[in-house]
Amino acid sequence: MRKIVYWGSTGVVALMLMLSLSYLTGNEQVVAGFTKSGYPQHLRIVLGIAKPLAAIVFLWPGLALVKEWAYACVTVTWIMASLAAYLSGEGPQIWMLPIVLLALMGVSYATRPANRRLTA
Repeated sequence: MRKIVYWGSTGVVALMLMLSLSYLTGNEQVVAGFTKSGYPQHLRIVLGIAKPLAAIVFLWPGLALVKEWAYACVTVTWIMASLAAYLSGEGPQIWMLPIVLLALMGVSYATRPANRRLTA
């Protein structure tokens, strides 16, 4: 059961991170969202590369130290996304999504197998 919970939560998180490739297309909605939040457009490019890389790291076997960093960086990214959306006046359907994804990523982190953990 733990394995199913891990792969289910990790799969959804990785899929959502892969969708960030759309940041690289210059999609009008994405550009407008970054502008409304007050973020510079070059951050959109950095996140459009970094988030899909984090998804690959989550799914790739091994790389325990890199996985820890990926979990930490995505956590900060989603907290900031939620905060920025809330402060720019977006409705709950927008600013709650990163919080929901963060909770799902917490499930992924807590249920990951021993071979995907950093050992002390």
